[in-house]
Amino acid sequence: MTFFKKLEKRVSAKHTYLCVGLDPVWGKIPEHLPNSQEGLLEFLLQIVNETKDHVAVFKPNFAYFEALGPSGMEVLQELIQKIPPEIPVIGDAKRGDVGHSSRMYAKAVFETFGCDAVTVTPYLGHDALEPFLDYPDRGVFVLCLTSNSGANDFQLPNLHLKVAKKVREWNISGNAGLVVGATRPENIAAIREISGRMPYLIPGIGTQGGDLRNTLFYADDGSIIPYLISTSRSILYASSKEDFAQQAGTTARKLQDQINLCRSNL
Repeated sequence: MTFFKKLEKRVSAKHTYLCVGLDPVWGKIPEHLPNSQEGLLEFLLQIVNETKDHVAVFKPNFAYFEALGPSGMEVLQELIQKIPPEIPVIGDAKRGDVGHSSRMYAKAVFETFGCDAVTVTPYLGHDALEPFLDYPDRGVFVLCLTSNSGANDFQLPNLHLKVAKKVREWNISGNAGLVVGATRPENIAAIREISGRMPYLIPGIGTQGGDLRNTLFYADDGSIIPYLISTSRSILYASSKEDFAQQAGTTARKLQDQINLCRSNL
């Protein structure tokens, strides 16, 4: 089953467009958990267990695990293996390098770690993304317009539109999507006009203050999965106490309901 078919099945079953990012920071993990590899894994698995009924996908960010060295990568691999198999996993790795290196990055994310999809950067062009797109059963989300302030340095005013156009041309296998930040909803309509129908992975709602209603309005394309709304910190760190997992689940459910309410009112 391809990533997008798996995702479509999940969205239809759970009526959710929520993507929960798994970005662990030691200083924010509840103090009652062991300061160890086992404690980190316990934290993440409890988050997964309490939020799983409200999410379409989980998105572990490789950087947070890489920073912890070999033990962090072991946690990442075990975490991915223990996420329920019906829930897709996006490896938030933001890879993109010359072709021979990208082939190794693609093999690592898709084969070694077993992710269903990946985030990539388009700066090096088609030959850097081709090794990822050559896995037709996996999803490839290409950074188009990010939610950070530095997007103004290169992506705006026009580069993000060129990215959208190119990704549409490269999407031969129908396995590509775009990363489009919710902090600039006024730009999303122009991106959608150029990209046509393809799923958007949308960060920036929650801690970054993105406008949910306008984002959903401009990103909609009439398909079953026009977008995934991604949030991390507001769910992971909803509580720093022993009820952290339950509070994460409650926050995820509220955001799921909020997304669905906005959708129904558009």
